[in-house]
Amino acid sequence: MEWSDEGTIIGVRRHGENAVILEAMTRGHGRHLGLVRGGRSSRLQPVLQPGNLVSLTWRARLDEHLGEYKVELLTSHAARLMARPVALYGLANVAALLRLLPERDPHPGLYEGLSVLIAHLDELAIAPALMVRFELAMLSELGYGLSLERCAVTGLREDLSHVSPKSGKAVSRQAAQPYLDRLLALPAFLSEGQGARRPAAAEIAAGFALTGFFLRRDLYGPRGLQEPPERARLLELAARIH
Repeated sequence: MEWSDEGTIIGVRRHGENAVILEAMTRGHGRHLGLVRGGRSSRLQPVLQPGNLVSLTWRARLDEHLGEYKVELLTSHAARLMARPVALYGLANVAALLRLLPERDPHPGLYEGLSVLIAHLDELAIAPALMVRFELAMLSELGYGLSLERCAVTGLREDLSHVSPKSGKAVSRQAAQPYLDRLLALPAFLSEGQGARRPAAAEIAAGFALTGFFLRRDLYGPRGLQEPPERARLLELAARIH
């Protein structure tokens, strides 16, 4: 068995004296692990860093085997990302999210979203909003997507302000009034679409509260997992956005 693909490194762990097990989110083969012989060498260590974009060739005798990777660097992001706390916390949060995916299950949409996120993960003014959108995409890919396009009560697309925690559907400001204590806030930047204005810190906090509720209820909780502590650190940094 053999294939070649590109991928973003999301994790590396030591294996034996000189090898590592590399975990990457690949374009066509999903989250995929493989052994890299000599991965702890001075030549390969700078390449095998989380956030780097690499070319991968995977080989194994049988498809179900761990297999071995041959790795070549395509784009080095690690040095840029390691210099900023927002990027370090963001990488850890993204890796935890991607590990909720079944291994070797392709998710091309998430792969493209990850590429955009990595490109801006060191920019405090942009990264938190992109992270909220990535978390929404994760929920959708795993079958728990939110419906934020129209009001669940009136069917209208305008003035959407809240989300039902039961259904995950948007509610307009007027329809939400009798139930405000039971609903989650929907920050405007999530209903304005891509390319809108940069959201303020309060909107980012509302976005993280929204996605966090559904992540804990539908993804982390049923697996007996806690959300990564780096997510809270990321939210603390996002509170500094003006």
